[in-house]
Order: sequence, then structure tokens, then C-alpha cells
Amino acid sequence: MTTQDAPAGHGFITWATREFKQLAVIVLYLWVIFGIYVLCETVVLAKQHVNFLSHGLALINALALSKALLLGEDLDFANRFKGRPLIYPIVYKALAFAILLVAAHIGESMLIGLWHGESAARSLPLVGGGTLKGFVCVVALMFVSLIPFFAFREIGRVIGEDKLWDMLFKRGTTATALRPAQG
Repeated sequence: MTTQDAPAGHGFITWATREFKQLAVIVLYLWVIFGIYVLCETVVLAKQHVNFLSHGLALINALALSKALLLGEDLDFANRFKGRPLIYPIVYKALAFAILLVAAHIGESMLIGLWHGESAARSLPLVGGGTLKGFVCVVALMFVSLIPFFAFREIGRVIGEDKLWDMLFKRGTTATALRPAQG
């Protein structure tokens, strides 16, 4: 959304506030997801007597990848099924953005490595342990993790973000709020 998309009279402050809120929600969601992944990895490695604690990386990855997700949405990435039943755009966006986020992680790791004087090949992260099976597993985990995120985004797009937030977080709001007024 650009400042031109903001309602008349609201301008840059309204746009910036909205973008910040969206970014905060995305960071929080990804931080929880990545934190769970790190927790699972910690449990699995503890069985092999490997001490692994990198919960800080979950937040760093959430911050880094949330900007890719928000930018992708702003550029209308994966908006192919907008007029179809909601299951189509939800599943399509979850898969497309799962691939985009893994690609962004790979690209960012390579750029950081190049910045530190390493070759592109040495900077390539071992996503899923460096095997095709592991890579597919990571994409599948991201895909399943992004389904609820895009379900909320698409439902909010259809019924209105304010109405969705009210239904989820306002006391006394029920699904009857979606019914048209009786006249």
C-alpha cells in the first residue's frame, strides 16, 4: 500500500502506522513459528547429547523474513486466485510464500557470506541439512505454518480487517456480526 492508497486526509502517518502494525503481526507470527522450530530442534539434538540453544536466531529470522513477506504482499505476489473460493488463494499463497521465504533465507545468507569475503558456494546455507529431502521438509513445514496466517489475511480481506479483528478480540462479538441486518 502506498501513501496514495491512504484515505484522504490521513496521509503518511496513517499509512506508516498501518504498515508498522502489519509488520509487527508478521514478525510476531514468524517468531512464534520459528521459535517452535528451534524448540523442536533443541529437543531432537538433546537426544543426541548436543546442546543447542539459538532462540535468538528465531527472532532475527522473523525480522529478516517478515520484510520479504510484507514486500511480497505489497507487490501482489501470489494473487492469482483472488476471485475464487478462499481455499484457493489461502493454499496457493501459503505454498508460494513458503518457497519465497526459503529462497529469501538462502539469498540473505549468501549475501552475508559474500559481504564477509566468502564465496557464494560457501555461503549457501544447508536448508534442511543440505539434502533434497530436508529442503522439501522445510518448505512443507513453512507451507503448513503459513496456512493459518493467510487464512486470516484472506478472511480479513473479504469481510474487512477491522471486522475480523473485532470478532477475534472484542468482548461480546460473535459470528452473528457477519449476518446482514434484518429490515
